[in-house]
Amino acid sequence: MKKKKIVITGGHVTPALAVIDELEKKPYQIYYFGRRYTSEAHKALPMEAVLLREKEITYIPITAGKIQRYFDQYTLFSYLKIPLGFFQALNYLIRIRPNLIISFGGYVSVPVVLAGWLLKIPILTHEQTASYGLASRFNSYFAKKIAVSWPISQKYFPKKKVVLTGNPIRKEVLQTNKKIWQVFDFDEKLPLIFITGGNQGSRVINQTVSQLVNQLVKKYNLFHHLGPVGSKGILKELEKVRQKIPLQLRNRYHSKKYLDSQEMGTFLNKADLIIARSGANTVTELAALGKPALFIPLPFAATDEQTKNAQLLVEAGTAEVLPQEKLSPKKLWQLIEKIMNSLDDYQKKSSQAKKLVKLDASKEIVRLVEKIIQ
Repeated sequence: MKKKKIVITGGHVTPALAVIDELEKKPYQIYYFGRRYTSEAHKALPMEAVLLREKEITYIPITAGKIQRYFDQYTLFSYLKIPLGFFQALNYLIRIRPNLIISFGGYVSVPVVLAGWLLKIPILTHEQTASYGLASRFNSYFAKKIAVSWPISQKYFPKKKVVLTGNPIRKEVLQTNKKIWQVFDFDEKLPLIFITGGNQGSRVINQTVSQLVNQLVKKYNLFHHLGPVGSKGILKELEKVRQKIPLQLRNRYHSKKYLDSQEMGTFLNKADLIIARSGANTVTELAALGKPALFIPLPFAATDEQTKNAQLLVEAGTAEVLPQEKLSPKKLWQLIEKIMNSLDDYQKKSSQAKKLVKLDASKEIVRLVEKIIQ
């Protein structure tokens, strides 16, 4: 029997990988249309390309342009690449002739969805946030079905198209890898704070934390996920900071530029407090684990979606929010102390957070796929 072909596209790779894990159990041939580079300014491989190396999937880079909400030296060049991305996607889709396109948002998905619609290929788009991304809003006009992650986001899309599936979570994120954990010689008597700026990292968060490391290690273990973009220009500074930590406390601080799914899952499970951006996938994972969190939402996200995402767990009682415009070493320290001094209170609310998450979201989306292409 000839395998049906599915093209997956989008910059939000975490839910895409969770769905791919489920699709691989079925007789489908999968292609992934992703970014060529992390961004205009950073010519590193994007996270989706790195993570998909482990899969038997054809990765096709698209030179897509991004509509920016600010103007810099890369803006004009990015705009000029928009038609190029469309014609690239059109060319590849004509050659592959997939039975379905699944979009997980982000600017790279837009030319793929538009080209697919012109070729009359059915489209399923998934929105991860508690609001909506601009790409997903655009894609929704051409999609046959729109899968959403939260009840609150159903109102942004046509009722006839929308389906509440939840946000897919990779199983590795819900597990601790003992071998990974044993590599780090943290002080077992102290709580662990895990700091991450997301897959790409955050320079602003990293720079602020670098000024607090010596203060934090006096009371806590600290694991600092830097990210490939967030680590730019700060690695030497952090090494100097590490050298200033008293030798007997140095095992309390560890940092790493990149984490795979198993490492991310290990630190999310082991952490007593997570300090992070509030992207939809991070919020979903922390809700599923019931972990106390301090969110620093990305200030220029579309429709202020990260603040809305974070608010879901603030209302559940497991999180606090620190807007980036108010971020400083002093304010960050004060909020860390506030949460850690009342950690039991936040942990008791974990059941409320867990109720927000559909752990079978990947299966729900695959069932939707099968209905569309049957």
